[in-house]
Amino acid sequence: MISWMQKHNKYLVWTIWVATVAFIGAGFVGWGSYSFGSKAGNVAKVGSIEIPQTKLNMVYSNIYNQYNQMMQGKLDKKKAKEMGLIKQAFATLATQAKILNFAKDAGIVISDKEVVDALEAIKGFQKNGSFNKEIYQAYLRNQRLKAKAFEEGLREELIINKTLALLNVDALPLETEAISAAMNVADKLAYKVLTPSDVDFTVDEAKCKAYWKARKENYMTKKSYKLSIVWTPSSETAVTEDALKAFYEENSFNYTDANGKQLSYDEAKKQVTKDLKLKKSKKTAQKNYIAFKKGKLSSTETVTLPVGDLKLPKTLWDEIQQKNKGDILKPKIVGDKYATIKIDNINEPAVMTYKEAKDEVTKSYISQAKKEALLTLAESTLKSLNDANATISDFVTLEKHDNLKPLNAQESLQFLQKLFTSKKEKGIISVLDKVIVYNIKEQKLLPMDENKTDAVKQTVNQMKKRTFETNLIKMLDKKYPTEVYMGGLTN
Repeated sequence: MISWMQKHNKYLVWTIWVATVAFIGAGFVGWGSYSFGSKAGNVAKVGSIEIPQTKLNMVYSNIYNQYNQMMQGKLDKKKAKEMGLIKQAFATLATQAKILNFAKDAGIVISDKEVVDALEAIKGFQKNGSFNKEIYQAYLRNQRLKAKAFEEGLREELIINKTLALLNVDALPLETEAISAAMNVADKLAYKVLTPSDVDFTVDEAKCKAYWKARKENYMTKKSYKLSIVWTPSSETAVTEDALKAFYEENSFNYTDANGKQLSYDEAKKQVTKDLKLKKSKKTAQKNYIAFKKGKLSSTETVTLPVGDLKLPKTLWDEIQQKNKGDILKPKIVGDKYATIKIDNINEPAVMTYKEAKDEVTKSYISQAKKEALLTLAESTLKSLNDANATISDFVTLEKHDNLKPLNAQESLQFLQKLFTSKKEKGIISVLDKVIVYNIKEQKLLPMDENKTDAVKQTVNQMKKRTFETNLIKMLDKKYPTEVYMGGLTN
């Protein structure tokens, strides 16, 4: 999903403001500082329109929340930077600004009534089907927005939609016929499916090593840390039954089951015992930390661990990676103990030796070599393909593809999608780990299904709209130049 959004980002920009209300309560997400200077709080100017940093922040937060939802809450700022979300946010605003410049020059406007109607139609601001001013104002407070700024953004959204609506042109009869013909072509095939098992293959050690030499930068050791750890156990800390019950009563809201139902004392006793022992051991752990820092206490153990090793929790690894060689971290809970950690050394990733990488390299080499051998076999098979050594299909279409044995339904569909976009009468098509050698023996045009006329027209309309939008943006890129005041917003 993420790669699809990145690829089709230019077609998702039109509703960025209205979509924001879907994330009521999600909160603002900052993107860090890329500033190399700005002008009066603006990050760029497109044509005659300035783009304020506040708007960039809002769009970035919206995009961040969308991706974070798709990634089930696992997105962080570092990953967002790697994915270029701030660049996506800026590209969105720059594209919007170009359309707004064009709308302004063309005299396209939105009345106050249209803004009010659109605002009242936003479901996130409704209660019992009617616009609720309290919900709207609460949203503005939560997002730290003024009504004027939000409504101006909504007005811009409506102007963009009204402008793009001018590109909506219904399908012409000839266009519908052309697309319908393409969708109703049926092919009769002679084909043969080849799999890796059809290839005789043995590992050539010399070639495997040569494969590694050509790609050795892809085989790196993990970043690792040499750590001295002082463990402060809590298991031997004495606690009484009365103390456990008192601790439970004070913190009972923390003890719930998977459904959020509060656990009884007996049900939670094991966890309560662990938590109270850790609490009572904290002072000892802090004393050990001070003694260790002063050199009066030796470490319990010294280990070298790759980043993310399960010996330590993720939260602790996140902190370790922010520290430098020689730093000592204050006591942190690890299981039922406290760990005071000193970073003795940081081992940066390095190219593995062939011996270290051999298992991984061999696996990759075999996969690549088999693919190459399979394609070589496919090329020779294509030259000799005939009715005697091939499977002859019925007439197939994108909708009728379940008879291409031994391919399953998904593989058949992928094969036909590639076949019907190819201009070759015969050829080779790869699908997952298989290769299909084919020759089109016969082709015919099926009669148009009247029940699908509307679907065909919709397809034509969508294709025309995308084409018009793409060409419009190309034209606007030249007409309205972009001046960027900040670094990190463009490639």
